[in-house]
Amino acid sequence: MSWIDQFQGLSRLPDAIRNYLLEESKIVTVPANTVIFGPGKSPENLLLLLEGTVRVQQTSDAGREIVLYRVHAGESCVLTTACLLAYEDYSAEGIAETQTRAVAIPRAAFDKLVSDSIEFRQFVFTAYSKRITDLFVVIEEIAFRRLDIRLAQKLIELCGAEDTVLSTHQKLAVELGTAREVVSRQLQEFQRRGWIEQTRGTIRLIDRDEIGKLAKS
Repeated sequence: MSWIDQFQGLSRLPDAIRNYLLEESKIVTVPANTVIFGPGKSPENLLLLLEGTVRVQQTSDAGREIVLYRVHAGESCVLTTACLLAYEDYSAEGIAETQTRAVAIPRAAFDKLVSDSIEFRQFVFTAYSKRITDLFVVIEEIAFRRLDIRLAQKLIELCGAEDTVLSTHQKLAVELGTAREVVSRQLQEFQRRGWIEQTRGTIRLIDRDEIGKLAKS
C-alpha cells in the first residue's frame, strides 16, 4: 500500500499513471509555523497532505486577516490547484499549523496528469468543487451571521474536554474575519453574563450550555 491509497479518487488510477505519479512526486516534511506559500509567489508543486494541518488565510489592504480554510491529512490545497491551473500567483498565504508531511507533485507532472488522466482530473476537480462550496459558507457567515453566534460556535469548536480554549483575542479575530477589538468586546459580554472566564491566552467556558444554545440559534 502506497501513499496514493490515502487519497480518495487516486486509488482508481491506472497502473501506468499511478507509477508515473510515484516516480515524479516526493515526500516532504515541513516544520510547524512554516509559511509554505504567500501572496505574489507562484506555486511549484501541488501538495497532498499525509499528516498535519495547513491554515490558509488572507490579509486585506487594511491589514485584517481571515482564515479561509484548513487543509488536513488526505486533502489538497484548492488555492494551489487554482493557481496551477490558471498559471497565476498566490493571493493568500498557507502556514503549517503543525509539523506537516506531504506529497509534492511538481508543476510539470501536475500538468501532464491533468492532461492525460481522467481519473486524476476527477480527483482534482472534485476536491476543488467541495472547497469552493466551503468558501461560500465562510462568505455567508461573515456577511449575514451575527458575530456573537459565530464566536460561540468557534469557542465550542476549539474547547477541549476541560472546556478550555487556548487562544488569544487576535487569533479568534483572524478565525472569524473581524477586528480584535470586536472580539474582545463580545468576550467581555460573555464574561459579564457569567459564561466564561478569561486569563492571558486562555478562555474557560463556565456555562457551556448557554454558549451552546447561542451557537445553535
